[in-house]
Amino acid sequence: MGKEVDVSTLEAGGARDYKDPPPAPLVDIDELGKWSLYRAVIAEFVATLLFLYITVATVIGYKHQTDASASGPDAACGGVGILGIAWAFGGMIFILVYCTAGISGGHINPAVTFGLFLARKVSLVRAILYMAAQCLGAICGVGLVKGFQSGFYARYGCGANEVSAGYSTGTGLAAEIIGTFVLV
Repeated sequence: MGKEVDVSTLEAGGARDYKDPPPAPLVDIDELGKWSLYRAVIAEFVATLLFLYITVATVIGYKHQTDASASGPDAACGGVGILGIAWAFGGMIFILVYCTAGISGGHINPAVTFGLFLARKVSLVRAILYMAAQCLGAICGVGLVKGFQSGFYARYGCGANEVSAGYSTGTGLAAEIIGTFVLV
């Protein structure tokens, strides 16, 4: 009925019902001939493009909605607020990781890919291609925002996040470092 476990292995601390996968090879040239690698690279590109497009557009939209100098139909209103921006970032990561996890692992961030490379979970070839695709996806995503919202893009600081009043740049940097460490 149940799973039989040898008591002597439990006492020795060796009872595990799983085995760690072997580390990824450092350089796997054979991987370059597989369609699954290119499919995964495309998934990372598209996911990063969508992530940056939606989140940067959300930040620009928030800044525009709260701009006191806007007039007419663009007059200032409540907008999504800071919580809406957080939901946009968190929701997009959740959806995109869910959609790409089975294809590429859902990294969507070069820091995550680099951390997995250091942990030997991905090969050097895959890590380099993923990071290149992620950087290109980010550039294209922000380029789309700039193309569709060029006036607002420059006016509202290119959709960049800023350190809130009362916090120093060092505090913001420390928060980013700690957050990245926790993420990876």
